[in-house]
Amino acid sequence: MSKKEETIYCGSGKVMNPKWLKVTINPSKISEYIQEYNGNKFIKLNINLKDEADQYGKDVSISVDTWKPDAEAPQAEADDDLPF
Repeated sequence: MSKKEETIYCGSGKVMNPKWLKVTINPSKISEYIQEYNGNKFIKLNINLKDEADQYGKDVSISVDTWKPDAEAPQAEADDDLPF
């Protein structure tokens, strides 16, 4: 099982309606987490709706998704023996 890393909060926001979130992201907090794939740059983020708004009325929390698969986790092996 992978070790839990510290959460890197990078922004917040408000739910404006059920289909619209208005958020602000601090680019200086996410710059070191930029990844590249097929010549495109991207950042994986977690966007969570809070149960209650904070003191500033923000009810959306944004953090960097730092999850990586556990390199030591064994791969599932194909088993030809059926249990019946």
